[in-house]
Amino acid sequence: MSGLNEERLTTYLDSLLDKGIPSVDCIVYQDHKQIYRHMNGTVDIAKTKPVQEDTRYLMFSMTKVQTMTAVMQLVEQGRLSLEDEVAKYLPAYGKLQVSDENGLRDLKAPLRIWHLLSMQSGLDYNLERPGIVRVLKEKGQSATTREIVDAFAESPLKFEPGTHFEYSLSHDVAAAVIEVVSGMRFGEYLKKYIWEPLKMQNTFFAKPQNDGLERLAQQYIANENGIVPMEQTCNYQLSESYESGGAGLVSSTEDYAKLADTLACGGETADGRRILKPETVEVIKKNLLCDAGIEEIANNMGRKGYGYGCGMQVFLWPERVGSKVPVGIFGWDGAAGSCIQMDTASRLSVVYTQHVRNCGMAYDTIHPMLREIVFGG
Repeated sequence: MSGLNEERLTTYLDSLLDKGIPSVDCIVYQDHKQIYRHMNGTVDIAKTKPVQEDTRYLMFSMTKVQTMTAVMQLVEQGRLSLEDEVAKYLPAYGKLQVSDENGLRDLKAPLRIWHLLSMQSGLDYNLERPGIVRVLKEKGQSATTREIVDAFAESPLKFEPGTHFEYSLSHDVAAAVIEVVSGMRFGEYLKKYIWEPLKMQNTFFAKPQNDGLERLAQQYIANENGIVPMEQTCNYQLSESYESGGAGLVSSTEDYAKLADTLACGGETADGRRILKPETVEVIKKNLLCDAGIEEIANNMGRKGYGYGCGMQVFLWPERVGSKVPVGIFGWDGAAGSCIQMDTASRLSVVYTQHVRNCGMAYDTIHPMLREIVFGG
């Protein structure tokens, strides 16, 4: 069992409030048992309302963990292959071009599903790309996931797929693929095959009109004025009908801890329901990055020691950061500073939530420290 030093973890979490983080919440599971929970701080502008067990947060890129789980369910069922061409499901992606030093040219090889999952697609995170602007102008709030994602393909790729790593809208494209393969809206698929089996009752897609966000923690942003309140919106939810596979979900620490525990335990829930096979979870953890991509995720995103598999970073080279944590810790994080980290060997997982945008300390310091405390033994 885990040798978790609870006092050390609690002391560290409480110290974050002294650094200006308004609230923290952290849950650790091992083998379907919650072995730790600590909350502190406040979740309103007046700083009078303490964080609650069911407080909701904009999860931003932690959404990607659910999107990848859904993709791998379809792969496991033989309905989708990582080697499939994206254009098989989204014909708009059959006429992609790439922009290089000589101008625009056709791709040398097709864009494939694994390029999307590993952020080696050649897409970027430009929400102002002409296709998006055009569709939103034409369709407004009724613009669907498929319509907006198809519009991504109107802009050229930044590089030949598989040759570089760039964090991008790739997982939004994966969500559209899920819709085509399953015949369901993306949110309906997640509800039926992830949220309901895991009893995730506080998880849903954020909407521009802010419906259903009455328990949402106040969102903050770190800027030249310190850590200050900001608007309660998710800018990645591009319309009322769009469901972002990369950054669209609202959820709670408790809900995400259930998902983390399930994946850490090889895809089986606490009550014995299976959402993935153990061998499928292991596929998620296999590094898909090319050599250039390994350098780029380390240098451009500060993820030294990590590879990147099916939408999640994987700790593969602890010696590069002087860590004694075992190889194989996997997971991801979100734009407001939350993170999910899991280990199938020890069946141990941690979910940490805060609600501060532009918080570099979360990625440079907090998440690595949680990794060391929780998985360091």
